[in-house]
Amino acid sequence: MTYPRIMIAAPKSGSGKTYITCALLQALQMRGYHVGAFKSGPDYIDPMFHTTVLGIPSKNLDPFFSEKDQVRKLFQFDNSYDISVIEGAMGLYDGLGGITKQASAYELASDLQTPVILVIDAKGMGYSVVAQIKGFLALDEKNLIKGVILNRISEMFCKTITPVIEKETGVIVLGCFPEQEQKWESRYLGLQLPAEIEDIKEQVQCAAQALEKTVRVEQIVELANMAPEMQKRQGTEAHLMPEINVHKMTYTSQYKTEKVGKTGNYTANTSVRIGVARDEAFCFYYADNLHMLQEAGAELVYFSPLKDQTLPPDLDGLLLGGGYPELFAGQLTANKNMRNEIREQYLEGKPVLAECGGFMYLQEKLITADGKEYPMAGAITGVCEKKERLIRFGYVTIEPEQGQEGLLRQGEQIRGHEFHYFDSTNNGCDCIAGKPVGKRSWTCIHADRSHFIGFPHLYYPSCPDFVINFVEQCRNWNRKRKGAK
Repeated sequence: MTYPRIMIAAPKSGSGKTYITCALLQALQMRGYHVGAFKSGPDYIDPMFHTTVLGIPSKNLDPFFSEKDQVRKLFQFDNSYDISVIEGAMGLYDGLGGITKQASAYELASDLQTPVILVIDAKGMGYSVVAQIKGFLALDEKNLIKGVILNRISEMFCKTITPVIEKETGVIVLGCFPEQEQKWESRYLGLQLPAEIEDIKEQVQCAAQALEKTVRVEQIVELANMAPEMQKRQGTEAHLMPEINVHKMTYTSQYKTEKVGKTGNYTANTSVRIGVARDEAFCFYYADNLHMLQEAGAELVYFSPLKDQTLPPDLDGLLLGGGYPELFAGQLTANKNMRNEIREQYLEGKPVLAECGGFMYLQEKLITADGKEYPMAGAITGVCEKKERLIRFGYVTIEPEQGQEGLLRQGEQIRGHEFHYFDSTNNGCDCIAGKPVGKRSWTCIHADRSHFIGFPHLYYPSCPDFVINFVEQCRNWNRKRKGAK
């Protein structure tokens, strides 16, 4: 089948990929195209921009989390778009350990045979931009780089340098994107969240209009249509594209539920209710993870640790994702009823998964960058504190410690990533996390047959049995709960 597709990549982070990707998505949408948005790598925030700002479902495609065949299935599942736009991660060739192409945006483009457009931050550059483009072409073994957009230069200089670039590199200059008045600020985990940017939709519309003036959008569409046909993969695995929008950043108080639209390979007879913390403080979730839980028989019930005074009724398990609890520490502390109820249910043995921000919330205390201390749920003994340097960054593989039997069994491995400046006095010691490049490893995770709690963000499709085991524990709790009534 034909899947028109294009990747927007760059030589490095901070080149303007996300801003230009959003402008392009909006411009294509305004032209009447049915557009799909994807993000290379494990990033949570950029897909929020694609989805929240534009109303376009967006999902992650990651060559480390998924094998090539699985990546293709994820891309193709429910893909009826006129054009798919994939935003790259970091620099085009930046892969595992920063020393290989493996798991890079380029590997993803290669796996999906996707034409690449390089966004080059050309401010302060002249003829040197030719050298930069030639350098990237030299590593382009699959001849995927088809064009460039020159970011942050004037339209006048773009007209001057374009014939030079095209003559000396053979690459099309699709135009330029002069520096805009609006800027999206970053913090330590990436861009600010879309909900924090005032008039974000108006800003994107203005950016799209500016892009239309100086970039040949129709030529980008032509390049996307030149992508080779892709053989349709058979089967709809349980961990493919969900029918829910998990990145929408409008949060209300009382509980909303989501059920999977159709049964999949892992569905059992008895459904269970899993409470999912979802608000401004806890907003980092992979769509594929939530869909796998649904396919395994879970009904997802969203609640807000910030706004709801109590948990939803009749829950059989809890999922506390990552996010920015430190930015809302005062509100989380003030909601004492919610903190107490979560602690009590954890201590009673209710199945719980918690990652990064969710792990921080379950501890006794959170110390923010200004030194203020905030009581948290207190389900786990320990204190989390903001450090001056990055504590962990990058992909990890996670295996149970020798002799440990829990949701992750002996011989099983789940993949994930870490990116945090906070550290804990009690990170857990039930699993071993290892870097995929090199020999570094360390103990982490509080784990048993009902709990899996720690800093790593997990990608469930890399270990489907992990999800089956968790939902089965929730099902056991369901039987216990109903038997007690």
